[in-house]
Amino acid sequence: MSEKVVVVGAGYAGAGTVKSFEDEIDPGEAELTWVSDHNYHLLLHEVHRCIRKPEVESKVTIPVEEIKEDDTEFVRDRVTGVDTDDRSVELADGEDIDYDYLLVAVGSETAFFGIEGLEEHALTLKSLDDAREIHQQVVDAAADADEDDPAQVIVGGAGLSGIQAAGEIAELRDERDYPLEIKLVEGLDQVFPGNDPRVQGSIRKHLLDHDIEILTGDFISKADEDAVYLGSEDDDDRLEHDVLLWTGGITGREEFADTVDSDDRSKRLLAESTFETSDDRVFSLGDSALVEQDDEEVAPPTAQAAWQAAEVAGENLARALRGAPLKTWTHTDKGTVISVGDDVVAHDVQGIPVNTFSGPIAETLKKGIAARWIATVSSPTRAISAWNDM
Repeated sequence: MSEKVVVVGAGYAGAGTVKSFEDEIDPGEAELTWVSDHNYHLLLHEVHRCIRKPEVESKVTIPVEEIKEDDTEFVRDRVTGVDTDDRSVELADGEDIDYDYLLVAVGSETAFFGIEGLEEHALTLKSLDDAREIHQQVVDAAADADEDDPAQVIVGGAGLSGIQAAGEIAELRDERDYPLEIKLVEGLDQVFPGNDPRVQGSIRKHLLDHDIEILTGDFISKADEDAVYLGSEDDDDRLEHDVLLWTGGITGREEFADTVDSDDRSKRLLAESTFETSDDRVFSLGDSALVEQDDEEVAPPTAQAAWQAAEVAGENLARALRGAPLKTWTHTDKGTVISVGDDVVAHDVQGIPVNTFSGPIAETLKKGIAARWIATVSSPTRAISAWNDM
């Protein structure tokens, strides 16, 4: 009897693992079931484009039927839990699914860090629906504003998501001549915290060129329906908002936190460099997991890392069901490209001698990264179709 393998999640880690595993196994060697609450794969690193142009949705989503092989069963449902004793995946609407090996790649949720009122009053950017809601709230806020009393948009968190979202909102404002003021708030001292000062400086310049006000060095301590408070609730630290977007961190999904050993703080599953967890029948990678690396580090929660990891994870699933030794995986940083509206900043890109740069070459690099992934999981035709919108 063939082994039953279940992959949960349709993000970069899940979709990439499905493709890799399908390439590794022989016909009839395993029964693969792919579970996700969406019947498409979302290019999350490009979903910010939909804030400005909702019509781009068809370019940043790929139907699962284009990704998987015919023999792979896809189940559209939400996983509510995993019983590792019975080796079954529990679903919200359908029947439980038994497994011999399970791979959890469900991504992450937005972390609110216990900040009073933030979860209740802030939008997030983790899905297509989130991008749609941000777009609509910005449009509605602009309709109720004028040049003498512009709408206030606050983006909390100046990491990748916050920078790119703020850039798209600025482009939407400028294209439609909306009366908006945009503030990017970061509790640490610099945008893109923890990175090279050269790329931080370049990003800052592009944000300012897009007329985005940058506020660093004070954390949001509280939010309500009208304002956020920086450091305290004094009026001097109060920033009014008509639209509030929070991109300040990630956490694991609650329904998986007790499945295997997980990090107490982030709820992300603890995984070895082979993607094995504390249960040798459960693997995890991507934002779902803290994947061990050298020197007690963990892999970064980026699309780039998930892409790289998925290729090895699919092979390791095949090796596990054959009883073969598993491969270890180490993330290789191939550089960073970040969009600020139509502009792109590239930094430390493999094969390019210039450390930090922008302009047409950087823009082509970013398009190429998205196109390469689309071609890998779908087809070159779809990648070409999406090129101009990436």
